Amino acid sequence: MIRVLLADDQALIRAGFRVLLEAEPDIEVVAEAADGAAAVELVRHHRPDVALVDVQMPGHDGIEAAQRICADPELAGVRVVILTNFALREYLVEALHAGVSGFLVKDSEPEDLIRAVRVVAAGEALLAPSVTRQLIAEYVAAPRRLTSMMEPSVLTPREREVLALVGHGMSNQEISERLCISHTTAKTHVSRVMVKLGARDRAQLVVVAYESGLVEPGGGA
Repeated sequence: MIRVLLADDQALIRAGFRVLLEAEPDIEVVAEAADGAAAVELVRHHRPDVALVDVQMPGHDGIEAAQRICADPELAGVRVVILTNFALREYLVEALHAGVSGFLVKDSEPEDLIRAVRVVAAGEALLAPSVTRQLIAEYVAAPRRLTSMMEPSVLTPREREVLALVGHGMSNQEISERLCISHTTAKTHVSRVMVKLGARDRAQLVVVAYESGLVEPGGGA
């Protein structure tokens, strides 16, 4: 069962998300929060698999809440998804660096929300690739750099190739098809890359791929 926390200051939106998600046999909404501070406390109490956090909330906004959750070692198993309407993407860059697992546009189709929860809970891929690419491009343009713990030179040539494909937003299945390897082998390569680079999840792998030059903003796969 995938356990989800909803954080949005609009009760009607939370209610709609709850009805939608709990109609699925493998998803359970364990808590709701109307502001960022409450979201952080409820995440610490319930330890959900996925926290869906709206970017605009009173108190701690969604970005600060996401940063606090992602920075807490005791909450390492919680995957944070930022709900965005594109309006504040310059602030979302910091959330990406902090370790959020993805971004979802608030007017996405219902099936996209359900898929997003399952995908992030499994650690399989990023969400809303078009949004993520914009954020990464802005992040890479900033002077900030990753730590030496995330230096791609420690990777084998094949692992660097896999990292580049992750940077293009490919899932494990897509990587296996591109490289003509099994899905299990692709998953193993991605896992090894994450371990070697000390990355929390695939979102951070994408950042490494861009910062190292393996992938360029706007470039094709």
